[in-house]
Amino acid sequence: MRYTSQNVRSRSTVRSKTPSFVTELPLVVNEQQTATLLARLEAARQIYNACLGHSLKRREQYIKHPDYNTARRLPKGKARSTAFSNLAEALGFTEYALHHYATQFNHSWLADHLDSNTVQTLASRAFKAVQEYHFGSRGRPRFKSYNQLDSVEGKTNKQGILWRKTAENSGYEVRWSDLVLPAVLNLDDPVILHGLQARVKYVRLVRRKLNGLNRFYVQLVCEGKPYQNPDNPLGKGTVGLDIGPSTIAIVADTQAHLLLFCAQLVRRQQAIRRLQRQLDRQRRANNPDNYNQDGTIRKGPKRWHQSRRQRDTERKLAELYRQQAAYRKSLHGQLANLVLSLGDDIRLEKLSYRAFQKRFGRSVAFRGPGSFVTMLKRKAANAGATVTEFSTATTKLSQTCHHCGKVEKKSLNERWHHFECGVHAQRDLYSAFLATCVQDNRLNADRARTAWSGRDTVLRTALSDAQRAQLAIGQALPASFGLSRSQSQSSGKAKSQLIKAHSQATRAAVREVSHLSEPPEFIQGE
Repeated sequence: MRYTSQNVRSRSTVRSKTPSFVTELPLVVNEQQTATLLARLEAARQIYNACLGHSLKRREQYIKHPDYNTARRLPKGKARSTAFSNLAEALGFTEYALHHYATQFNHSWLADHLDSNTVQTLASRAFKAVQEYHFGSRGRPRFKSYNQLDSVEGKTNKQGILWRKTAENSGYEVRWSDLVLPAVLNLDDPVILHGLQARVKYVRLVRRKLNGLNRFYVQLVCEGKPYQNPDNPLGKGTVGLDIGPSTIAIVADTQAHLLLFCAQLVRRQQAIRRLQRQLDRQRRANNPDNYNQDGTIRKGPKRWHQSRRQRDTERKLAELYRQQAAYRKSLHGQLANLVLSLGDDIRLEKLSYRAFQKRFGRSVAFRGPGSFVTMLKRKAANAGATVTEFSTATTKLSQTCHHCGKVEKKSLNERWHHFECGVHAQRDLYSAFLATCVQDNRLNADRARTAWSGRDTVLRTALSDAQRAQLAIGQALPASFGLSRSQSQSSGKAKSQLIKAHSQATRAAVREVSHLSEPPEFIQGE
């Protein structure tokens, strides 16, 4: 029997109108059940690809129809929306039309593996991917290759994939047709108890690959809000954030922090690069006919062969990426908890993280600022806090002085604000402070002048503590901090003022984020 000791995870979901959260539990699965589940995931993959291809085809017909351009020329309003809706329904570019298309699979060999409810959810999943692509919120969806579909779900907890008590009422299990999969429960865990007491809307089965081995979990999509960890209390007040590709500035009423995203996350690029080069050599040795004499891949259809050692290298590389992503997610959760402990009104600029990826690809891929913002919004919604994003075009926080009102455009390498009126502050911390004074997409200068009294000392303290935190863990100061290592070690009047102004509470909070040992893969609760 196989099972994993991975912790339960709770998070919110927005599939239905009522609030929902997910409780995840490991399953006990034997070899025969594993083979059955893999066969069903393969059947689900083929259905998903078929629905995705059909939906993409309908979309092409939709946007090439003459009535589509006619509807686009209409002014925004009810008439325009109705024209688009009627055309989509006439051409079958709707979710229900795709459901009708998917009914054919209930009369094929695929029906031996999947029930009708699961087939419908796969069709909805494919349509939503195409719909998001159509509205520009994501790229063109890709077809799933072999062994790439890792989850299936039902529509309700009444048919298809079910969550039930065991016959002896001593535990819980997942029932899916002839499959009965017991769940691993830790009834001493309040997160598990909270999930078991809530009403289950529907059930999702998830397959994960841990070190090359398949592990199966059940995700219970429950009604209500997730368990709130008493160790992570919600603060009161306004918190301003300034997020960069690799750093974050946090300014609250009495505290401020300047932190490097996931400072404890160690780069493993050398090991990853070594495995990538090894994998490339093995792939070329196993498939010499697929390459030209100059080393490039030849055009046309090809068959790729994999040796046992090549598959082992792929497994090692995938495990490195998985461990790095899991640790980064855990650090994001700790940082989000720190932000929420400072206040319940969080304000930050609305940024394009796709633009971040284009300009700072390696740093963004390693630190994941966009993923952090997504997690922060979810945790804030669960805790009853608000996250407000405002436009950078109307506020221009990195260019504006609250005291004299002067707007001065700065290049990215200018990390300090120097204004003739006497305002002198580190750029990221100052922008985070101004974010606390934004109302209705505009900077409230009067409020900023009132709040600035004594706040400059807090910002200097945050910068001083950021220097110590980075040097204590043996990392060079990021260029965005605006201080080099030599500057941080030099003596002088400005440096001595920073040291004298430090706050014991701030240092403790920074140490909590910067010096923790590696946490578990998932943090229980919110």
